[in-house]
Amino acid sequence: MNLVWQQFTLSTLPLKQYLATSYVHRYLVGLLSSWRQTSVLLQWGDAIAAALLSLVYILAPFASSTLVGVLLVACVGFWLLLTLSDEPSPTRASLFTPIHLLVLLYWGVALIATALSPVKKAALNDLATLTLYLLLFTLCARVLRSPRLRSWIISLYLHVSLIVSVYGLRQWFFGAAQLATWVDPESPLSKTTRVYSYLGNPNLLAGYLLPGVVFSLVAIFAWQGWIKKALALTMLIVNSTCLILTFSRGGWIGLLVAVLAVAALLVYWWGLEMPPFWQTWSLPILLGSLIGVLAIAVIFVEPVRFRVLSIFADRRDSSNNFRRNVWDAVFEMIGDRPIIGIGPGHNSFNKVYPLYQRPRYTALSAYSIFLEVAVETGLIGLACFLWLIIVTFNAALIQLARLRQSANRQGFWLIGAFASLLGMLAHGTVDTIWFRPEVNTLWWLMVALIASYWTPVHPDQNPELDSPNPETATN
Repeated sequence: MNLVWQQFTLSTLPLKQYLATSYVHRYLVGLLSSWRQTSVLLQWGDAIAAALLSLVYILAPFASSTLVGVLLVACVGFWLLLTLSDEPSPTRASLFTPIHLLVLLYWGVALIATALSPVKKAALNDLATLTLYLLLFTLCARVLRSPRLRSWIISLYLHVSLIVSVYGLRQWFFGAAQLATWVDPESPLSKTTRVYSYLGNPNLLAGYLLPGVVFSLVAIFAWQGWIKKALALTMLIVNSTCLILTFSRGGWIGLLVAVLAVAALLVYWWGLEMPPFWQTWSLPILLGSLIGVLAIAVIFVEPVRFRVLSIFADRRDSSNNFRRNVWDAVFEMIGDRPIIGIGPGHNSFNKVYPLYQRPRYTALSAYSIFLEVAVETGLIGLACFLWLIIVTFNAALIQLARLRQSANRQGFWLIGAFASLLGMLAHGTVDTIWFRPEVNTLWWLMVALIASYWTPVHPDQNPELDSPNPETATN
């Protein structure tokens, strides 16, 4: 059974041997290597790539989608330059991981969906956008292999999220115009301020801040020195408070899932050092405490009570009713094109959805990541996407076990990435802010962060006992 699981998750796939026999890899990678040896600029290639990524994550919550798109094009162009000028070596071969392979497979399915789409022009435009995000992942995975650059990018995002959260709290204290009907006018919460900061939408803000809450939590343990730990604690308090004040139910669900994931992984990380009592009871005690805090909030804080109860109101809540009607139409769309979908992207969706929509229920997306993937790339694309998620989580757990053996503090960032992905998936199950640049760039950063830790596993080895790579000595 363990062998079957390793094969399914590609844990022991001989990628190095595959790359050695690949004509594409052989003739393209290193094509410009002789030029790189004489180029002063490319001697600092990874640092320049990190600077471009920094611009993306600094400007994403403040800039327009067009500007972010231009920065993504710059990142992709520089990644291509770095790849063509790489010197083929065993170290460089490890840049290609099972996660990369599944990302490539998902792109291939999207390409086929575009070719067979009933709205090819719209699908082709969105395929280009999807390609930018996937190549952003490849550049991030390359840069983040350096522990120093990894810590820099994470710290940068945390500081930007702190700025975003501070402005969101200002809106809570001084008021902010509601830019859209996010709350049912007949709801008791119709007069409650839902903060949205610079992002213009509280649900989008919640999705953006979710990784910020998780990483500020793990930064308390990853960062050394009381000043840095105090900064991490401040970020945790500010980011989590701002996320809660978005009153985004999907964001709250994602936050709950992410916090539980962090707790479970931290218990695993410190499990060998814990007394037997805490090894057994730490998670139940933490879970019970969290449920107790939630129960108190629901009982005594009226806005929280209304928002939580509205989750179970089904069609009696206008937001729930809207999603149910959209989902009914989406299921019909999937039923008509179940194998390969209508083509990737919201432009394709906007062309086809009006043919199925219920009167007065216009929508720009399927309001669920999984339904959106299924309607865009069919059940084949959904299966590939789920396979990608499974392989990513499996790789994270294998590398976490490796880092745990050497007590490497870099493992805390791996915990943060794992929990963030779980939380974003939980939020995305009932919303599609995942497809917005502010959140989608973070998603692929989390996936790339996990991929950056990957080391090859030999078939005759236990993945959890794989030999450490050189970075494991870095704290």
